[in-house]
Amino acid sequence: MITELREIVALIESGWRRVPVLVVGDVMLDKYIWGEVERISPEAPVPVVRTSLQDEKPGGAANVAMNLAGLGACVSVCGFAGGDVEQERLESLLADAGVEPLLTAVPGAPTTGKLRILSGNQQMMRLDTEPPAPAYPAAAYDDLLRRALAVLPTAAVVVLSDYAKGVLTEEVFQTLIPAARSRNIPVLVDPKQRSFARYRGATAICPNRKELAMATGEPAADLDRLLAAGQAMLRPLQVEFMPVTLGEKGIAVLRPESRRYVPAVVRQVYDVSGAGDTVIAVLALALACGLDMEIAAHIANVAAGIVVSKAGTVPIQREELLGALSQEIALHMDDKILPLEPLLGRVADWRARGQRIVFTNGCFDLLHVGHITLLEQARCKGDRLIVGLNSDSSVRRVKGSPRPLVGEQERAKVLAALSAVDAVVLFDESTPLKLIEAIRPDVLVKGGDYTEENVVGAREVRTWGGRVETIPLLQGVSTTRLIAKSVASVSQPRSATAVAI
Repeated sequence: MITELREIVALIESGWRRVPVLVVGDVMLDKYIWGEVERISPEAPVPVVRTSLQDEKPGGAANVAMNLAGLGACVSVCGFAGGDVEQERLESLLADAGVEPLLTAVPGAPTTGKLRILSGNQQMMRLDTEPPAPAYPAAAYDDLLRRALAVLPTAAVVVLSDYAKGVLTEEVFQTLIPAARSRNIPVLVDPKQRSFARYRGATAICPNRKELAMATGEPAADLDRLLAAGQAMLRPLQVEFMPVTLGEKGIAVLRPESRRYVPAVVRQVYDVSGAGDTVIAVLALALACGLDMEIAAHIANVAAGIVVSKAGTVPIQREELLGALSQEIALHMDDKILPLEPLLGRVADWRARGQRIVFTNGCFDLLHVGHITLLEQARCKGDRLIVGLNSDSSVRRVKGSPRPLVGEQERAKVLAALSAVDAVVLFDESTPLKLIEAIRPDVLVKGGDYTEENVVGAREVRTWGGRVETIPLLQGVSTTRLIAKSVASVSQPRSATAVAI
């Protein structure tokens, strides 16, 4: 998992390559009123909320767009609004977040909205504003499709966010899905209809447990029957897979012939509203960037865990997801410390992906900035960096007593915690020649205090077409100097100080 997570971190840092995404669906303007409850109304047995804060945020399909923009994507969103003040506010909020609002104004039909009244983190009431059905004329749908089809050819992925408010009719689905799939553009659907038939041909349908139960007629409590029924729908609907969100149980990724569970990331839950929008946003970006769906589901779980820990509908931000994944990588740094045989299996996997292997080695006793600079530059010579680490007995033979000052397991953990390092392997011999012959790196790296002729393994690496690189050292920085400086500091006579007790 760590290999994939490290790749995801690099992808997120790039803003998911700034992929263009088209979102079409039921956009909303979510409003919030926070306050304190101190008494019951004398007019009726209801609490009186004394207002302290008000806020407005894009909701529904607009929140999907906000999540995508927060992660770094270039997003356009199409939907209906009322040609009213609420539409102006919604478009302003979207534009401020970097989303292109392509909203069709339908006068006489209000912009869909939800007003939530909260005290602390407790929701007291929700007031919904939405047009009565049927509310949208044929001309509105023509304009919606015109806008969406104009953007679609440049999109890397399409998200159809169905909140059952009238925007995504069967005709809209069966216009946009074939148009996208004919261009090999993946389409993800967030469903709200009782029948999934209108989603036919989508790449993925992403229901939660309740939505899947409603569509299949199976009880939500019987998870095995429910998921089996979901799998049975895939081939008839020509859908490749179905990620089903299961709350605290995580996500089940269904394919016609397989089912895989991706566990949830445990966090304090304050508000689940908007979590599904975050999940489908991450899955969409993952598909657009060619990631495996099971890996994408894990990242989506991490992202959902972040947003449910906040009050209200709050989109994920790239920095938050990076922080959570970086912590996860740090927690699993021991996965980088490998015996030779498991390491060779990992190397074979890297090579199968066309990645170049870089190898360097050393004692790395008292890790310092010179070491880190060398490792970072070594990593830039290829795609994966393996560090051969002298064991304690090897260090004693090479450096003499009292070295090493830091034990081999501690040295290995420190190296594994560095983002530049992909694997650490210990060796007992005085030189890493056996490791080099077993790993067969594409690039062998040593510090600039070596010449290419006296680098152990240089001749062998050249025989299989590899190369040897030497990296200049930072002047004045070495473990030996650090030890000498420390000894000198301890030996320095201290001035006498009178202390009254």
